[in-house]
Amino acid sequence: MSAPILAVIGGGQLARMMQEEASALGIHLRTLVETPDGSAAQVTVDAPVGRADDADAVRALVTGAAALTFEHEHQDSALLSQLQAEGVPVRPAPEALLLARDKLAMRRAVDAAGLPQPAWAEIAGNAQEMRAQIRAFAADHGWPVVLKTPRGGYDGHGVLMVDSATALDDGEAATWLEATAAARAGHATNGTGGGGSLGGGAVTSLLVEEAVPFTRELAVLLARRPSGQIAVWPVIESVQSDGICVETVAPAPGLDPAAARQAEHIGRTIAERADVTGVLAVELFAVEAPEGTRLYINELAMRPHNSGHWTQDGALTSQFAQHLRAVLDLPLGATTPTAPTTVMVNYLGGDSLPPADALARALECEPRAHIHLYGKQWRPGRKLGHVNLTASATDPAGIDAVRERARAVVAILRGEA
Repeated sequence: MSAPILAVIGGGQLARMMQEEASALGIHLRTLVETPDGSAAQVTVDAPVGRADDADAVRALVTGAAALTFEHEHQDSALLSQLQAEGVPVRPAPEALLLARDKLAMRRAVDAAGLPQPAWAEIAGNAQEMRAQIRAFAADHGWPVVLKTPRGGYDGHGVLMVDSATALDDGEAATWLEATAAARAGHATNGTGGGGSLGGGAVTSLLVEEAVPFTRELAVLLARRPSGQIAVWPVIESVQSDGICVETVAPAPGLDPAAARQAEHIGRTIAERADVTGVLAVELFAVEAPEGTRLYINELAMRPHNSGHWTQDGALTSQFAQHLRAVLDLPLGATTPTAPTTVMVNYLGGDSLPPADALARALECEPRAHIHLYGKQWRPGRKLGHVNLTASATDPAGIDAVRERARAVVAILRGEA
């Protein structure tokens, strides 16, 4: 068998973990990395250096490749559409990827599909006009409201909670409005706040959403191949801190079976209507009440996702192996859990450099823990790895005990224990 070449744009930890599975399947991964010593570049033999918006670099990347896929959504849509028109299998296609990289496009598509999501509106104009639009929205839906940049947000960037009308007149919200108005007038700024957007051009309008009073956050992950086959993992519970997913529990403990079925229906509907290829993650707000659970779509990702890291050790097929299968149109693997419960805890850089013996002590602390490190230089708050721990416990106390054991491993890695 000749090894198919799969081209990947992006050289972070997600591409690194794709490479681990590509090796097992005999797939030749060619990854466009940002730096020659980045996370994916350390483990990928074929790792040219270049930017996602460098047409020459991307064209060289896809030469001889069976398909092109991505580690992140911050792509050049025009370039991808051109490649697709020239016959390059772009997976997911630019039209589908747009829903993960443009929140306005996503909100419109979700409305068109009749799926549940927070009330929302696009706001644009000069700063004073946008203030008036936000106040009118809040009059209908209440304070606080959530402001988002349509493109470029990640890990909490490009998202701002606004508590009251007075918060629009000064502080960060006012800065966003002024910057967005300036960008609309042709004076773009940089960054992911109002007025600038990572990988998406200038922000010339904003998204305002109602703040859903959720009781917990969930995510449903699935994979879809071009032929239409779909495989879905169990719905998981995620815990966010400062916009970053810090923990997940799979399956989501105590989730109403009807809500689990609805979450799967939401994921399948989006995948089929948008013709998604590869892994799709749908982040959800859950409002749980005695009469039942209401779900609201928060955001989408069309790639392996933090909420699916548990699948590496807690499911028969990991999200990384499944993504490779899906974009190459290979039969999908089973998504059956390998244990009643799997807990994932992210390892973020602590306040100081961890000691040299941190890994050895972490391994000794919990021999059953699966530690995944990304090869990144330490920086406070940076994603440096994660820990998976499987268990037979399904009761709240038992799951909490597993969480604490996984947290203890991460605390040692961070140099805090």
